[in-house]
Amino acid sequence: MSNLKIRQFEEDKDLLSISEYDLPEEQAIFTTIPSQVIETFKLDKWNQPYVVLADDDLAGFFVLYGDPSGNFYTDNKKAIVFKSFSIDLRHQKKGYALQTLEILPALIKEKYPDKDEILLTVHHTNTPAIHLYKKSAFLNKGIRYAGEYGEELVFHYEIKRD
Repeated sequence: MSNLKIRQFEEDKDLLSISEYDLPEEQAIFTTIPSQVIETFKLDKWNQPYVVLADDDLAGFFVLYGDPSGNFYTDNKKAIVFKSFSIDLRHQKKGYALQTLEILPALIKEKYPDKDEILLTVHHTNTPAIHLYKKSAFLNKGIRYAGEYGEELVFHYEIKRD
């Protein structure tokens, strides 16, 4: 198994790899592709992109959105939103998605010590992602909303403090 690391996106180190990121169209319909996120993330200081590295190769990508004024998925102002998650096609089927989700709570504890909950949304037809999030101890509390492309389910993960 590869040595998996997660760190904040660094333009000088990651831009070329982001431009070569490979995500099949049937998966891209459920997320925002990394190159699109990178084009817009500087417009919102609460939108922080992260890269998932497997042996120093870009294997995955996600964004943490931590606006302290909250978000429209919950009244919890201490929640952080995990979004735009994907694993590059060349690195799929290696367990990196699950590993990323297992590392995520510790990363958030370290980088965002004021946050006590992780939220994510998933399209109701994205069965593989729903299964992955459930396997990673995210809970579907029955909250749904009408997303741009149909019904989205909101999943929750309580960050436990030591």
